Amino acid sequence: MAILFFSLRGVPADEIEDVRQLLADNGIEFYETSAGTWGTSLAAIWLYHAEDLPVANELFDRYQTQRALTQRAHYQALKSSGAAVGFWRHNLARPLRFVGLSIAIALVAFVSLKWLFELGL
Repeated sequence: MAILFFSLRGVPADEIEDVRQLLADNGIEFYETSAGTWGTSLAAIWLYHAEDLPVANELFDRYQTQRALTQRAHYQALKSSGAAVGFWRHNLARPLRFVGLSIAIALVAFVSLKWLFELGL
């Protein structure tokens, strides 16, 4: 029976390729499933053999630790050079979108709270 090893939902393409390479380099047999046409299926990497899971998990844990260090260093380099885009810079690039979404959020919050207070709770 196949064993779910790694869900691919929301994972960057370079990380998916790294995980494929990690498993292939260590002789662990696997296959992938896609999310399908509508994106409703489970996009994942599956292992053929249950006995490969502990070894794969150990390799993956080491990989994730190294990737976290690498990504943090990359972000710090972007941040120190001023190239990292923060919350305000991101929203100042599209001010109409930001104002529109802020109004929509405020409207939803107002309607929700008004309804709640009208219940008398």
